[in-house]
Amino acid sequence: MSETAALKIANNTIEIATLPEVTMKIIEVVQDPRSTAHDLHEIVKNDPALSSRVLRVVNSAFYGLPGQIGSIDRAIMLLGLNAVKNIAIAASLSKMFRGGSSHDDMTGKDLWTHSVAVGAANKLITQAIGLALPDEAFLAGLIHDIGVVAELQCCSREIPKIVTAMRAGLTLLKAEEQVLGANHQEIGALLASKWKFPRSFQFVTGYHHTPFELAEENRLLACVTHVSDYICTRKGLGMVRNQEAGELDPDILEEIKLSEDALEHVCDNIEDELEIVRTLIE
Repeated sequence: MSETAALKIANNTIEIATLPEVTMKIIEVVQDPRSTAHDLHEIVKNDPALSSRVLRVVNSAFYGLPGQIGSIDRAIMLLGLNAVKNIAIAASLSKMFRGGSSHDDMTGKDLWTHSVAVGAANKLITQAIGLALPDEAFLAGLIHDIGVVAELQCCSREIPKIVTAMRAGLTLLKAEEQVLGANHQEIGALLASKWKFPRSFQFVTGYHHTPFELAEENRLLACVTHVSDYICTRKGLGMVRNQEAGELDPDILEEIKLSEDALEHVCDNIEDELEIVRTLIE
């Protein structure tokens, strides 16, 4: 595997699909410990589309807050700076998935559905194990396959070769490495770093197939996303990679303390949750 190959694809992707300036500003503000809700409000209020999205999210079933919130200021206070940052990133990413190459077995639309489904499953799993991270877990799921998006954007001629290799029995990771010299985890981690996403998201994009390669203190969200990815692949939600469904490693369930009953509950409720989160970002 060549880091150079991954870097080249990541750099080409950034040329094609730069995150909007307002999103980059929001990431910078939220990561500055001196920032306040007022600083964030000053940015959001000047972007009508983002303002309406923030209000839609704060008033949705996603957070289950009481009453109708009509002001951006109040919404930011209730959601917190981090959640608003995640909403801005999710809004920006939805546009990226619509571009690039398309193949019957690998389309931006199917990948978007799969990514939103993994985000929805992440939210359900974190609730089941008592982690108060609904928006962060959702966004981690949404961006986990951003490396595949980069491939669709930059490697259109190679996509049919990757699909052919997968049909011959290779996993997606192995097929990418054979054809591109890099896989979507490597590419995704580089993109998350270049876009200054939080470190936890870099771990998810870079290790959702191999979470135990991470240090114990860094692997929780990657493990959660691994389980969600498995559930959504098994259920055929979006892009399907049949040969990767396999069996779920019980050590990963043990790692995140998710019982078999809780796993069953997530599987039973994922379609309903997918419809809730879809209304927020589409």
